[in-house]
Parts: sequence; C-alpha cells; structure tokens
Amino acid sequence: MPRLKFILILLLTTTSFSQSKLDRFLTPSDTLNTHRRTAVYISEVAVGGLTILALDQLWYADYERSNFHTINDNDEWLQMDKMGHVFSSYQLGRLGASVLNWSGASKKEQLIYGSTLGFTFLTAVEVFDGFSKEWGFSWGDIMANGVGTGIYIGQELLWQEQRMTLKFSFHQTKYAQISPEKLGNGFLEEVLKDYNGQTYWLSFNVNSFFNSDHIPKWLNLAVGYSADGMVFAYNEPVNNFVANKNRKRQFYLSLDVDLSRIETKSHILRSVFDVLNVIKVPFPALEFTDKNSIKLHGIYF
Repeated sequence: MPRLKFILILLLTTTSFSQSKLDRFLTPSDTLNTHRRTAVYISEVAVGGLTILALDQLWYADYERSNFHTINDNDEWLQMDKMGHVFSSYQLGRLGASVLNWSGASKKEQLIYGSTLGFTFLTAVEVFDGFSKEWGFSWGDIMANGVGTGIYIGQELLWQEQRMTLKFSFHQTKYAQISPEKLGNGFLEEVLKDYNGQTYWLSFNVNSFFNSDHIPKWLNLAVGYSADGMVFAYNEPVNNFVANKNRKRQFYLSLDVDLSRIETKSHILRSVFDVLNVIKVPFPALEFTDKNSIKLHGIYF
C-alpha cells in the first residue's frame, strides 16, 4: 500500500511538472523569439508542402490531367462550397496569425504573413484544380478565399480583436445515401462532402459591441447559412427522381459561446478553447428558408 501511494504521488508530481512545462511553452512571448518564429515558418512551409504533395499523389493522381483552364462554378451547390472556402481561409489565417503571436512577432508581421496563410495555401490548391480535367481554376473560389482572409484582417485593423467569428456545424442527412460518391460514405466523408448537413455561422460577440457588465463576455449571437435538397451541384435527375427539386436555402438565428473569451490562466486550456472555437455550440435555433417558412429547432447542430 505505501508503494502504491508513492507511485501515485510520483505520477501526480510528474504530470503536474509536465503540465507546467507545457503551459510555459504555450505562453505567447512578450518579445520577439527568433527561434520560435523560425520554427513557425519552417513548420508552415513543411506542412504546407507535404500537404500539397499528398494531394497531388493521393487525390489528383486519380483524375485525368489537363492544360490549365478556368471554370465558372459560382452557381453550384447554392454557394455552400464558396462558404466553405470563406470559412477555411478565415480559420487558417487565424491560425497563422496566432502562431506568429505566440512567437512574439509584431502585429504587422502577423497580419502580412500570418493571416494570409489560408489565402496562400488555398490558392495553391486552386492551381492544382486548374490542371485537373475533373475541375478547373475557379475565380469564385479565389474571391471566397479573399473574403475569409479579409474578415480576419479587417477586424484586426478596425477593432484589434475578432468580434465576429466564422464557425461550422454539421448533422447527417438522408442525401448521402442517394449519392455517396458525391456526398460521402460514412460520417467523416459526409462532414467534408455533404453540403446539406453543413452550416456556416457568423458569430457576433455581444459584449464586444455593447460593453455591458450585465452581458457575459462569452455570449454570442450567431447567424447561420445552409442549404438542403441537393444531391448534385445542379438540378439533375437520379433514378427517375429529380433529386434537387426541393433545393432551398436556409438561414438561422441562434445563440453561441465564444470559447476564446472564457477567462482562464491556463494556456493549455486557452489553446484547447481556441481549437474548439471553430465549432458552433449547439443551441436552439430559428430557421428561415427562401420558401417563406419558419421553423424552431430545440437543439440545432
């Protein structure tokens, strides 16, 4: 029994020490730490390069190559794919600025080289699309990438903080069973491919705009956009059934939680909150559609 107590004390001490070291490591530097900044740039180039290489070998290699060409896909999927580009560019830019802030880099450097990370990476992917016969270089996608980056940079220049955050939520739908090759086979694929189950949110921090002691600092009001009834990008019949005849746009109003504004002295928790903050917290929601219908959801994902 004494031996067990000793082992437990040793484990608790070691864990506490490790957490303390990790917390110090995650603490942003007050001044420029050149070693951290160098590590950030090298890591971004390495990860980005390996990701592009993996896409080329594991994804694009399965499709026929072509000469570089452009396409106009702005009317596809009721613009849900464009919302995905806005969201991805914003979140990658937020990550890029955050890791440079951790290194102690200046605000100017964070905005120029950090917040543009998403736009740069997604533009490189778009170039690969341009050499694929299956797709093509889309100026609509480039514009969406620019919007996402602009939402981040604009707020930093205007308010020096992110009062509005782009978030994502997902629920499974029946449409993936009709066209699993297009909308995904299994939960993980469906999260990425089934536009019917995706919702993109613009989440406003209430206290940032009204600065009231009576409003919790973490309380957000969220406006969401999604679409439903889509099996293909356009109206196409499937098994004698016009799969997209009930296509509709959906708009949502709901509450949300800005996890980044929950006060904590732990930089470990702060990092966890920052990662989870890309997901819209489930709450009741009002749904409005372009078919003039209104619906209340008890809990919406």
